[in-house]
Amino acid sequence: MNVAYWIVAGLLALFHLYGGGVKVVQSRERLRPMMAWVDSTPMTAVRAIGVMEVLGAIGLVIPPLTGIAPWLALAAAIGFVVLQIGATRVHLSRGDRQVALNITLSLAAAVTSWLATTWL
Repeated sequence: MNVAYWIVAGLLALFHLYGGGVKVVQSRERLRPMMAWVDSTPMTAVRAIGVMEVLGAIGLVIPPLTGIAPWLALAAAIGFVVLQIGATRVHLSRGDRQVALNITLSLAAAVTSWLATTWL
């Protein structure tokens, strides 16, 4: 279970670290080709989502590595499930039916949540 956690959580953390980092540093114009939803969302909200993704990615990795507050890994994984459910709803409400990535990330976060219970 330990190896499985590190594989799934590591990939999930890398994805969200990159995606969140992009949302934090890129302008609306640079984000638009990748994320059409930024046009209808205030940039402060986009940046906040990016910061949450970066902090969640850190939360998946650092607590289990250090042994300090390992329950944060579970909290981060559950947060990513909630985030992806929200992202799927945003895509569907905009008429965008391409939600396979969101569903995949949601499932990966759910598996990570289950695997993170080994740290408790």
